[in-house]
Amino acid sequence: MNSLDENVPSRKGERIVRRTVVDIGSNTVRLVIYGGPPRAPQIVHNEKVSARLGRELSETGIIPDKAASMALDALRRYALLVEDWGVQDVTVVATAAVRDASNGREFLEAVRATGFAPRLLSGREEAETSAEGVLGAFPGAQGIVADLGGGSLELVNFGRGSVSHGISAELGTLRLPALRGKNPARTGANIGKILRGSGFEVQSGQVLYLVGGSLRAFGRLVMVQTGSPLEDSHGFEVDTETARRIAARIADRKPAELGPIPGVSSSRLAMLPDAAALLLELIDMLAPSELVFSAWGLREGLLHRAMTPKTRSRDPLLSGVSEFSASHGVPLQLATILAGWIAAVHNGKEADREHLRLVAIMLGLASRRLETNLRDRHVIDWALHKRWIGIRPKERAMLAAALLAQNGKTTLPAELGKLCDAGALHDAQAWGFAIRLCRRLAGCSIRSLVGSKLSIEEGTLVLRLAEDLLPLFTDGSRKDLRILAEHLDLDYRQDILSSQSR
Repeated sequence: MNSLDENVPSRKGERIVRRTVVDIGSNTVRLVIYGGPPRAPQIVHNEKVSARLGRELSETGIIPDKAASMALDALRRYALLVEDWGVQDVTVVATAAVRDASNGREFLEAVRATGFAPRLLSGREEAETSAEGVLGAFPGAQGIVADLGGGSLELVNFGRGSVSHGISAELGTLRLPALRGKNPARTGANIGKILRGSGFEVQSGQVLYLVGGSLRAFGRLVMVQTGSPLEDSHGFEVDTETARRIAARIADRKPAELGPIPGVSSSRLAMLPDAAALLLELIDMLAPSELVFSAWGLREGLLHRAMTPKTRSRDPLLSGVSEFSASHGVPLQLATILAGWIAAVHNGKEADREHLRLVAIMLGLASRRLETNLRDRHVIDWALHKRWIGIRPKERAMLAAALLAQNGKTTLPAELGKLCDAGALHDAQAWGFAIRLCRRLAGCSIRSLVGSKLSIEEGTLVLRLAEDLLPLFTDGSRKDLRILAEHLDLDYRQDILSSQSR
């Protein structure tokens, strides 16, 4: 695979897509074409065919002819799409079904005839690559990754930027029904026996990161039943006991008894009871501190491994938001200067939130291009529902609070309190009120930023302006200064900025 550290060039104003992954899985054969910044790849095309290559592995040990034919038809289509899109960087991998089937080698030869060069991943490679994807989505995270695919379950320890001890167990969603058999009560015991015999080195008390469509469907179910205001299960966190309670409630039920779940397809719904039974055994075996759901796994792990160390070290949230805000006319340089301008609001504290403040500023400035009557709706969507990488639910709530405050909203939706404590939301509102003040002065122009200063002095919020900029301070600016000061429980005043203070 080529290096992903180069900027994606433009042709006639359009982005040239450079990265593609074709994933030949046990359940689906998927094509994903990525664009966007190298550190925060964005899906620009995603399609799959449910060929179910591994549907008969437990009984016959082979890939059925009909399934192979369906997969190869899809791959021939994908080859044409890749050529048509002009993709330069293509990675094709095959996993458990092809690995375990007695006719897997024959199938791979047929895949090569479509024009692709597939690589067959071992169980350990599959596990560790999935963990690489989680590392890419959650920088600095450590714990255990459980990736549930159609043909296998991968488990791997990871942390401090590396992965170790990955194993693959024959517990994919296509194999679980055979373990359930005619006695659902025995499902857990059968799964537990395989897990205990897998040789996985258990480290209790770790965060358990869950990867795979069926596990994310379970995450979506938990979100619905707990009343979460979020819609995307990526990054969603749940405590172990809540997950155990909900999993136990559905593990022995039939899919038809679950009813529709918003955001969960009927095919995923059918697999949910088996996935819940598996999750119960994982919780018992691993005793995790909490569960976190990840949309990044094997495919993104392949991209993450191909990044240069320099690219990998970048903040994925800042990379993604920088790209997004730039498309809305917000240069990173302006956002960085504004971050320094509002520094007095947090008085140098909370250095770990610096990246989130910069994100709030970039999105706040980007929202200026929205129609006024649409801003609140859009910034809530940007904060809570857009697929950002490297952000947790609490940070999403803080981002929403900051963006609503910069829109002039002093009261927050109650739903934010389900994700974040009141103190952190209060801090984020202060960032938003400060951004609004700057915008009111002169639209955050460079001249107004250089010619003004916001500070806190002896219990008073002081806005100093260069004398030639005093006409910028209107009744509206005074109101914004007052709102910010009252929010911080301070007095306020406007003063003249001396030339020495610039």
